[in-house]
Amino acid sequence: MTGAAAGGASTAPLADPDVADISGDTVQPPPEAASEHAAAIAAAADAAAAAGNPPEVAAEKAAAAAARANPRKMIPSLRALADEDRATAKKARASWQMFTIMAEFIEATEYLSEIRPAVSIYGSARLREDSPYYQRTIEIARLFSDAGFAVISGGGPGIMEAANKGAHAGKSASVGLNIELPHEQQGNPYQDIAMRFRHFFTRKVTFVKNSDAFIVMPGGFGTLDELAEVLTLVQTGKSRSVPVIMFGSRFWKGLLDWFRFTLLPMGLIAEHDLDLMKIVDEPHEVLEAVYDYYEQRGGDKPIPPKEEMFYL
Repeated sequence: MTGAAAGGASTAPLADPDVADISGDTVQPPPEAASEHAAAIAAAADAAAAAGNPPEVAAEKAAAAAARANPRKMIPSLRALADEDRATAKKARASWQMFTIMAEFIEATEYLSEIRPAVSIYGSARLREDSPYYQRTIEIARLFSDAGFAVISGGGPGIMEAANKGAHAGKSASVGLNIELPHEQQGNPYQDIAMRFRHFFTRKVTFVKNSDAFIVMPGGFGTLDELAEVLTLVQTGKSRSVPVIMFGSRFWKGLLDWFRFTLLPMGLIAEHDLDLMKIVDEPHEVLEAVYDYYEQRGGDKPIPPKEEMFYL
């Protein structure tokens, strides 16, 4: 160890004379490299002039030769051009996305504004015809359809198909709000009104804005997402109060226990938040629960449009 090192003095890293510093927006080559670069430019200019080229052509050739001699000199300008192109493309994509979102809202309004009253049925796409929940969903949807409610589902297989199937056999409209996915969701054949969405956002808003009740059958993450969104919107006043009926006490017991015995004691929800949902086990109880909800509230009129808020 040298005396300087032992005394704690720091030593700067040795610079590679052949490597330029390209940090930031400027290139700062070592002095030796700069001299060599200037000499290369002068030599190229002399050669171009000696060949009888006009001054402006000689200058262009000298600049090209300089770039070949040290291509790193062009990095900042190339970087700036690339950044500008990326920014322009990003803005174009964002603008186009906003237009597609607006178009989906407009189309949904045109198709669904006249179908009220309506109920939305959520549930798993993975439950097939041999599932008791699939069969119960058909019964529930048929009851609501015959009672004059349009039935809205996600338009896909499983519980969504069962909901459309039951409604299609009834007296009211069977509506499917299909979503475009990488592994494309196939729409079921029981839809009187079939819409396709590119964005989950607009699809979820369409569910909420056109439903007078929500029936939540057993499902996975997607169903939980839809359930949590509805509960949050009602809890925070971003949506009018609507009945949320969860079917199957055995399936939902664990979630409700977590709400009551974990979230509530920690103060993360209020006692009255537990009243936002009701659990039933029979198809006819679902329809009765919706009727009871509105009878107890005197009909509970929708929020006037001027007071209704979009949410993100």
